[in-house]
Amino acid sequence: MLLIYTDHTSTRLQYVCKFIFGEILQTTYNLTLHPESFSGHDGPKINYSNNGFDPGAYRIKPHGLLSETGLRQQDVFCAGEGNDKKIFCTEGADHSFDIFSAVFYLISRYEEYLPYTEDEYGRYAHTNSLAFKNNFLNKPLVNTWINDLKKGLETFFNSSRSVIAEKGSTVNFPSQVFKFQPTYDIDIAWSYKEKGVFRTAAGLLRNPSLGRIAALLGMREDPFDSYLFLDELHAAHGLKPVYFFLVAQNSGVYDKNILPSNESMQQLIKRHAEKYDIGIHPSWKSNMQKELLAREKNTLEKISGKEISSSRQHYIKLSLPGTYRDLAAAGITDDHSMGYGSINGFRASVASPFFWYDLAAEQVTALRIHPFCFMDANCFYEERLTLQQSAAELMQYYFECKKVNGTLITIFHNNFLGTDKTFAGWRELYNNFISQLP
Repeated sequence: MLLIYTDHTSTRLQYVCKFIFGEILQTTYNLTLHPESFSGHDGPKINYSNNGFDPGAYRIKPHGLLSETGLRQQDVFCAGEGNDKKIFCTEGADHSFDIFSAVFYLISRYEEYLPYTEDEYGRYAHTNSLAFKNNFLNKPLVNTWINDLKKGLETFFNSSRSVIAEKGSTVNFPSQVFKFQPTYDIDIAWSYKEKGVFRTAAGLLRNPSLGRIAALLGMREDPFDSYLFLDELHAAHGLKPVYFFLVAQNSGVYDKNILPSNESMQQLIKRHAEKYDIGIHPSWKSNMQKELLAREKNTLEKISGKEISSSRQHYIKLSLPGTYRDLAAAGITDDHSMGYGSINGFRASVASPFFWYDLAAEQVTALRIHPFCFMDANCFYEERLTLQQSAAELMQYYFECKKVNGTLITIFHNNFLGTDKTFAGWRELYNNFISQLP
């Protein structure tokens, strides 16, 4: 068992230790406030204090963040380059920085609780973030840090000079495994079909094309219909995706879904619920009218016949702590909104799921966060990349996650993977990407 000494325990420290050692490194550990029992421990141990009383312990000097409560503007200096970037650096220890405070700062999204500049959609602008300003938004830095800590502990305790190695005891961590989790947002299930009399008529007046008329008459596949293609892709490669359905009761500027009262829409949801995990894609309006979240979740449950416990915010409209509190209150246990709707990258600098820490309440919650790092719409609309650049960026995030044995979560939309000429080449891009995975 790994023993960690601290002279000041806190909810923050307990939370981050559970994430690092319990969830990522999957090892047995314990915290102690007692120097005597710590010194008498024969196994591997970490001294997380300013008192270097035990030379047989791996020492990490605390920065102080984890002994604080409340929020204040932190003076965060980022040192190093590439994967060697560090924050909360300290001297005179075996670890060159306070990894516990650094991990906590990033995955708690501490900076998002402080005053910030909003983007055009009223969201936390990615340009505010430490990761963007210091050029590590494209790195799962937390995973890299934890892997480096693992190596540091193994070197320290397994070397011939180690006291515990001389006693026949060493530290070993189980191997981590890379995972790929495809997810899909169904914002507009069909381009032409099932939109009701008025929306269909308006569409025909704007664009009375033969293709639109053929799709409406069932003579041609709707341009946004990529469902059979995806079914075949998942079956061929043994994938288990998650689909998020937008089921707003009324259409709006940002909520352009097929209404959930539509029989074809209901059948689409039922078919997917029978084969895959599905979740709610809360409408834009639900951010302003809180009662809509529970109503939409209940609608999806009635249609699918499944209890809905997963979600992803439409337009990635996420504000802390309010959004997560609302989701938890509605019975959501797993959220997939941790990423940006303006640029691809690791919003929390991590490629692993983690439990949300409510900083405003200083509480560990039961809401599990699944961070994504790549979304097709970011490439197309926000970053304005070419198809080739988008394919390269997708592969880049695959390699970054694979390198740290993390979880790659991607977001694609059915309209990108259909036959609409606007998104020509995206179906082939995705098929090629999936085909390259081991």
